[in-house]
Amino acid sequence: MNLKVFVETLGCAKNLVDSEVMMGLLTQNDYMLTKDKFAADIVIVNTCGFIEAAKQESIDTIIDLGQLKNDGNCKLLVVAGCLGERYAEDLMKELPEVDAIIGTGNFPEIIQILDDTLQGKKIIKSGDINIKVSEDLPRFISTPRHTAYLKIADGCDNGCTYCIIPKLRGSYRSRDMEQILKEARSLAQEGVKEIILIAQDTTRYGIDLYGEYKLSDLLKKLCTIDQFHWIRILYCYPDEITEELIDVIAKEKKICKYLDMPIQHCNNQVLKRMNRRTSKEHILKVIEKLRNQCPDIALRTSLIVGFPGESDEQHEELKQFVEIVQFDRLGVFTYSQEEDTPAANFPDQIAEELKEKRRDEIMRLQQQISYKKNMEKIGNIYDILVEEKVEGESVYIGRTAYDAPEIDGVVYVHAEKTLHPGALVRVLIKDALEYDLMGEMLNEPCQ
Repeated sequence: MNLKVFVETLGCAKNLVDSEVMMGLLTQNDYMLTKDKFAADIVIVNTCGFIEAAKQESIDTIIDLGQLKNDGNCKLLVVAGCLGERYAEDLMKELPEVDAIIGTGNFPEIIQILDDTLQGKKIIKSGDINIKVSEDLPRFISTPRHTAYLKIADGCDNGCTYCIIPKLRGSYRSRDMEQILKEARSLAQEGVKEIILIAQDTTRYGIDLYGEYKLSDLLKKLCTIDQFHWIRILYCYPDEITEELIDVIAKEKKICKYLDMPIQHCNNQVLKRMNRRTSKEHILKVIEKLRNQCPDIALRTSLIVGFPGESDEQHEELKQFVEIVQFDRLGVFTYSQEEDTPAANFPDQIAEELKEKRRDEIMRLQQQISYKKNMEKIGNIYDILVEEKVEGESVYIGRTAYDAPEIDGVVYVHAEKTLHPGALVRVLIKDALEYDLMGEMLNEPCQ
């Protein structure tokens, strides 16, 4: 057949893994992947539908790529992912350029869907959000060769009042541990040095399959895979960060001393209205334990400002919390009033202008914190994973173990010798910006 396929992925890393599985199935079935959208016979847009801004980006991207039916070689336009799951019928009705829609649980059916669509049928395949996590599917890694995401579960049972994810991705479903380890070993053999564990909530891994939390056990087994240099954990909810998990993170050398821990707020009343299963006191206790056992740990969090009913006093409390805790990395989102979520019907919805003002206040505060922390790193030596070269200069862009790809800062490394993506080098930090560092490569082995 040899049809060329262009895949555009929007949203989170979990979506990216779904795209990589679709690409793996495509290459296994004689389709050719292309990075040139104008040359593609088939265009697949894997969408995000989490918040309003993400939905708008997805719709704009679908419309933009739909133009390829006139301006390019495109014969089929396929919409996959969360937006397709959420608004399948509406999208098919409002966007006639769309030929097929694939929900979040149906992407393993991509080949049959394309076969049917190529016969001239309009296809909607969605609604299977609680389907068992597919195993032993091929995967085409689209990240740089040295880094890969490893999805350990899908769906969510947390029931946060602002969140639509359970209705898009179903209930929490852990993958079998042996299947995860099998995929991890395969990735290691392909040259992956940094593995990044993802799920909607990684701390709950195993509870549905084994009746107990198994993230600590999984981490210990992943640490036995020789080729991995870094093992990074994202999306750890504070309510299930156990003593055992903290102990594993502290003791295992391969586990990055970095934890992504979304807390969303610190005020107990706001947390209760969000249906978060934690409290300000518990969050502070977890942070204290993490920093006591891993003094150099980098903590990332995300916050929501402008949640319905958030008072000026509660916002000020959040600002003070950020000032006291001094997170290493922090992202702030304005509350998005999402239909079909409980919070959408809460009274005291807050004006967008005030939400944005509150977000900007916290981000300005965090910028100062980040700059201060980066300045304190001048004179330190770190292992750096090289990502790319700055064109025309003897400078490379890389990351420390304290920085996740795409979301955190980078290190600009001056090096006299040629380096390749995936190289690990020792770097002396010589200067700093608010979010990025600059350093000089040393001629000594990595730790």
